[in-house]
Amino acid sequence: MEERTCDIIVLGGGPAGMTAAIYAKRANLDVVLLETNVTGGLVNSTYTVENFPSYPEIHGMELMEKMREHVDHMGVEVEEVFEVTGLELGEDEKAVHGDGIVYKAPAIILATGRKPIALDVPTECDQMHFCAICDGAPYKGKRVLVVGGGNSAFDEGLYLLNLGVAELTVVEIMDRFFAAEATQDALLGDPRVKGFKTTKVVDVEVTDGKLSAAILENAQTGERTALPVDGIFVFLGQSPNNEWFKDAIALDDKGYILAGEDMSTNIPGVFGAGDINHKPYRQITTAVSDGTIAALAAERWLRSRKK
Repeated sequence: MEERTCDIIVLGGGPAGMTAAIYAKRANLDVVLLETNVTGGLVNSTYTVENFPSYPEIHGMELMEKMREHVDHMGVEVEEVFEVTGLELGEDEKAVHGDGIVYKAPAIILATGRKPIALDVPTECDQMHFCAICDGAPYKGKRVLVVGGGNSAFDEGLYLLNLGVAELTVVEIMDRFFAAEATQDALLGDPRVKGFKTTKVVDVEVTDGKLSAAILENAQTGERTALPVDGIFVFLGQSPNNEWFKDAIALDDKGYILAGEDMSTNIPGVFGAGDINHKPYRQITTAVSDGTIAALAAERWLRSRKK
């Protein structure tokens, strides 16, 4: 197996990971950024970002492309679509295995972020998605179901309307929607949209290999109905991407990293950054802050080992 040794590994290429890589490179460290998908993380699926300083309004994917350009400008080595097969977090050496290569470094920043929570139904289908921006285009003129009542669900619903879907149904298991009132008004005010509260998806129907209907159940009465749909977009929140280190790193009861003020963890040389950390707020700006602190702390830790 090929081996690559560096000063610091950044695992995760969202805002926290890319910021950490930029700061590490500026500190003249040999840094490798590993991303299991493409850089940008969940921000890529954000239709409009309106709270990132210097950009009153910008598409999430565009913002992440600009951040990636900065990473490339710094000369950071980036490996995308990297399949992690193993992770070792020793006190003296950290190693990430995958794709026929092992990356080794004394320090690592875990910026693995979160992943969408899937819809818990017994029947599988290919027409179930977590990102309207990524997967919405084929549904122009078709019927879609949006599952979830928060800001993400309603924002993505608006994006689907802009794409030209014929019908859109949004369902929420609780007795109210949680999205901002203005966003609710914009979505539910469109004549193509129907909204149902206290409603959950319990299964789907597949005909000739394609989704044909979603089975909805009233959470109060138990009554079930079959809603004809061509695609389902699920926005039920996210869970932490911790499968590679959940048995090694100290985590909270929900699986998020318990990092200190300097983003350090219970293992020397291991730092957490971004949405994977236990924290009250998860924003692009807080992820950037975490990445900054983690890289600076890692640099200091690496220097202290050489004294």
